[in-house]
Amino acid sequence: MAGKAIVAGGSIGGLFAAAALMRRGWEVTVCERTGVELSGRGAGIVTHPELVAALEEVGAPTAELGVPVAERVAFDIDGGRVHRVAFPQVVTSWDRIHQLLRALIPAGAHRLGRTVTGYEDRGGAVRVRFAEGGGDEADLLVGADGFRSAVRGQMLPAVAPEYSGYVVWRAVAEEADLPAAVHAAIFAPFGFFLPDGAQIIGYPIAGAGNDLRPGRRRYNFVWYTGVARAALDDMLTDAEGRHHAVSIPPPLVRDDVLEAMLADAEARLPAPFVEMLKH
Repeated sequence: MAGKAIVAGGSIGGLFAAAALMRRGWEVTVCERTGVELSGRGAGIVTHPELVAALEEVGAPTAELGVPVAERVAFDIDGGRVHRVAFPQVVTSWDRIHQLLRALIPAGAHRLGRTVTGYEDRGGAVRVRFAEGGGDEADLLVGADGFRSAVRGQMLPAVAPEYSGYVVWRAVAEEADLPAAVHAAIFAPFGFFLPDGAQIIGYPIAGAGNDLRPGRRRYNFVWYTGVARAALDDMLTDAEGRHHAVSIPPPLVRDDVLEAMLADAEARLPAPFVEMLKH
């Protein structure tokens, strides 16, 4: 029998959970801690049959989901294509998936500036606490509030993120800003560069507002690279000396850290990827 559910977190996972529950007759409230609608967060997402099936299951449209790519291409240090595999696939963006799911949640069921800080298990019900004061009761609480989840932290207090030895640099470049030679070299395929101790992938995604027109799209770049723990701590310290746990907001990354990253890229990556980073 359906009941009342509270979903902590209004990102993709929370919206998926909320939409699925609503389809089954649940009364759902999504509580998102930020005070504004989420947008422009994250970058590329590679689709697969399971993702498309999940979107269709909750009633989200899947037409014009993203940019189709025809193949996967491995590059060498000189920017040459050393291996190609036919692999038709659609690549999309965090924005697009979030937009599709957010449209399924009625305005009255989506609360911004509402931060879940914990809960009280009352057997047949759960009492949810909010940082802004007060609480609410429901039959079900879904913890979709990210890697700093207050719900998971209370339920599994011994579980905490552990550094795995590498960081991820992500960048998005406007297609129109890429030099013609760079565009011709890397834009169309799902590209890989796999040096020792690192992995680079890149592929086209939609532009702002899910614009799929040539020239209006964007290029998504992801670079996984090993970093010592001491260096990581420095990278997570902003210009004001504040240390950020696990990740740092992009605008707060210090200029010297960005300069060091670009110098490392110039020494280790194919020239087209380096030029993309400069744009």
